[in-house]
Amino acid sequence: MRWLEEGSASAVAGALREVAPGLGEYPIVLRETLGEEDPLWWAASAVVGGLFVAKFAWSRPAGLRLAHEIAVLAALAREPGIPFLPNVVASSTDPLLLVTELVPGKSLFEVVDSLDRDDAGRQLAQFLAALNHSATRVEAVLGELPPAILQPATTKDLRDRFMKWARPDQRPAVMRWCDWADDVLATPGPNVLVHGDLHGGNQVWDGDHLRLVVDFETAGLAEAEYDLRAFPGTGPGVELLTATLRHYHQLTGHELSAERVMAWHLRTALGDALWRSEQGVPLPDHRTPHAWVDDLAHRFTALGINPYR
Repeated sequence: MRWLEEGSASAVAGALREVAPGLGEYPIVLRETLGEEDPLWWAASAVVGGLFVAKFAWSRPAGLRLAHEIAVLAALAREPGIPFLPNVVASSTDPLLLVTELVPGKSLFEVVDSLDRDDAGRQLAQFLAALNHSATRVEAVLGELPPAILQPATTKDLRDRFMKWARPDQRPAVMRWCDWADDVLATPGPNVLVHGDLHGGNQVWDGDHLRLVVDFETAGLAEAEYDLRAFPGTGPGVELLTATLRHYHQLTGHELSAERVMAWHLRTALGDALWRSEQGVPLPDHRTPHAWVDDLAHRFTALGINPYR
């Protein structure tokens, strides 16, 4: 495996000339990165000629993640195919590069307010049902699959470090929620293949239609509810989550647990608020950790879940 020497347009152009010579002279527009200091995040993407997306990395840790994505996509593309996958135009590990077709559209975050939640949930359930039942096929190509790479904050982290960011009147509730989440997740669920980072920014929508799910770098084994952990916070209310759960049950005959989804969601949402607050990074909606705790309380109520019992 040979990753790029740097994350520059010239380095991408050089890799393209080796992997996909016909694209090497196209204009390259780098997408903005956060400039992470950790080499794990030394990866980015670029739009090539307004028609393609090139993903690349310039460190070994980031390169391993991208190489994993290349292998996962190749395995998933075999028949029977998984819906809503990127169309891979070219890929290589020497040099390390993944080129996919650019699909116009907007993220779920941008369109969720205008979507019919039931129809959106149906499409997301189609993707999840097909992906979750593909572990054996992917392992036949890749060998034993690892656990999903991204893990949300532990409840110990939240107990030890989040409380300073919550209001005094919220702290007992957060402590109780952590105890509840530990109880709910004490017995692991069955492992399936999950995307690992299925938030709204990794979905491309064209109007009411899901066109694409991207960024499979974190794909691995986890329980199916793990992939739904961002859904309770996507859009107003919890209708997108409940619609996805309902359609998943209709498609697979397997009923997922809203409680397990919320236990993962608790760790994910408060973990995100924690690291952003500690690093001085604004929360995605530019509100406060206090507001996020209040949101969690409303979601528990909307789903009919009582974490105090």
